Amino acid sequence: MAKTIKDTLIGTLVYGKEVLEDIRITRKVSPDKMSLGKEPGTRIAQLHAKELSLVVSAIFDTGKNAKTLRLSSKTGYLPPFEAGQYINIFTEIEGVRTSRPYSISSSPRQRAYYDITVARTEGGFVSDYLLDKVKVGDEFSANGPAGVFRFQPVFHKKHSVFLAGGSGITPFMSMLREILEAHLDRQVTMLYGCRSVKAALFHEELSAYAKEFPNFSYHLVVSDEGDSWTGEKGFIDGKLISKLVSDINEATYYICGPQVMNDFCKKELEAMGIPEKRIRREMFGARRDIEQEDGWPKELSGQEVFKLTVGDKVIEAKANESILTSLERSGVRVNVCCRSGECSLCRVKLISGRVFLSKGIMLRMADEKFGYIHSCKAYPISDIEIGL
Repeated sequence: MAKTIKDTLIGTLVYGKEVLEDIRITRKVSPDKMSLGKEPGTRIAQLHAKELSLVVSAIFDTGKNAKTLRLSSKTGYLPPFEAGQYINIFTEIEGVRTSRPYSISSSPRQRAYYDITVARTEGGFVSDYLLDKVKVGDEFSANGPAGVFRFQPVFHKKHSVFLAGGSGITPFMSMLREILEAHLDRQVTMLYGCRSVKAALFHEELSAYAKEFPNFSYHLVVSDEGDSWTGEKGFIDGKLISKLVSDINEATYYICGPQVMNDFCKKELEAMGIPEKRIRREMFGARRDIEQEDGWPKELSGQEVFKLTVGDKVIEAKANESILTSLERSGVRVNVCCRSGECSLCRVKLISGRVFLSKGIMLRMADEKFGYIHSCKAYPISDIEIGL
């Protein structure tokens, strides 16, 4: 086949041959269907799909109580995404239809598949199912790529500092694979906090990246390893960041991990004089021990069960379980995507009763004025009635 002008020009660039090979493979395994529709609605739907039909094409066991699920499209097309975004996977377990958002860990430079890495969590309703029951060939539906925790080389600083905790490493893998494998002119410093080396996802791959690419430095920070670990120990605080990050005032900071770690690192950065506009954060839903969050009613243990009325249905709702989860367990369907108080799709109207609102909810002025709450991060602290 004769070369096009586009292929000829790309071939003259540094790493042009590698780019052309990536294009060839992508065209073969994931044909771009954008050319099939000329109507605006059709073209927009390809970019911002409301629902994806996915199939598990491969499963990789990390050996660290986590697995990577490779998800391909049943239609042969996956919409583009930005490094750091997530998809919301829907599944039905024991008669309960629910969903969980998982960051895409593969590079956005290819769309033959999306990789998501699922780590086991204590009492994890969905994670246990995905890790123990799912097999190659299983099918899922999902929301199209979403989220505002994105790598933005156009207006972020050239030096990116990634602060990760536990399974919060996953969106950074997508960012890192794009930056390093595409040989972008960027500097990246990663501080990854884990309880132990054995629990550190992608540790071997990250260590190899650090040896291969001079523009990437990687530091595993271990909290529970004792004297057997000779690397960085403790927590990712301001002192450690200042030690490991060159020119702290000329970087954009990204934080992803459990809420406790997320809040802690943000306070440390602010104490260092880093302005909020250069701190990007991804929230991983509400904390599991919600009754320990500041502002929780001291008279409640979290084990109380209240009545939740929705329409003509009355269900039981535990105080330490989100309203969204209680609704799903009772078979009540609610539109949902992020489960972190960001997207606002799961909003419901609070008609009566009292709720506890977890940190990180992005309520709009209209929500507050007319009594709407985000059910994913709202907890009943009395009998309540809501409207869908």
